Amino acid sequence: MADRPAPSIAAVPADRMPRISPEHMTPAQRAAAAELEAGPRGKVQGPYVPIMRSPGFMTPAQKLGEYIRFHCRLDFRLNEMAALMTARHWSQQFEFHVHTPHALKAGLPKAVIDAIAEGRRPSEMAQDEETLYDFLTEVFATRGACDATYQRAVAEFGEEGVVDILGIAGYYAMLAMIMNVARTALPDGAPYPLKPMPY
Repeated sequence: MADRPAPSIAAVPADRMPRISPEHMTPAQRAAAAELEAGPRGKVQGPYVPIMRSPGFMTPAQKLGEYIRFHCRLDFRLNEMAALMTARHWSQQFEFHVHTPHALKAGLPKAVIDAIAEGRRPSEMAQDEETLYDFLTEVFATRGACDATYQRAVAEFGEEGVVDILGIAGYYAMLAMIMNVARTALPDGAPYPLKPMPY
């Protein structure tokens, strides 16, 4: 049997939940948008475009995201690595596209980002990156962590850091599910950064 070529990335499907124009927003949606825009994000974009359909959900969700993005004590390089790992796990194109430049700016090596995108273990990582990678990989695969992996993570990050890492992964998994179902478009028609897995 001849080898089959790797699958190509399908054409970008239509966005199921595009931006709601201000004149079509409900009062609750307008209030939720105004609260988000008054915060550090400054505008409704990305996952909050589909989330706008539920303003009651949007307000607490964006507050959690604000903590993760702007107030979490975990090194931002590791924060972004966890976001990228979660995006790869869910094959969430928008998330991976948006967080790659943040990760690079925070000091995560491009080789590590490329390996995560390809679904393989990076060959060279700093000790804290390796601990994070092994911890989240095990959590994604087994929905938990064995004692040795947990103890290694606590030794590296402390209990607060472990909870933050799990919270980061959970937050971006939630956004990934929403954007995968909504088929959230990438900004400015950018190409998909992730190939289907396995390939």
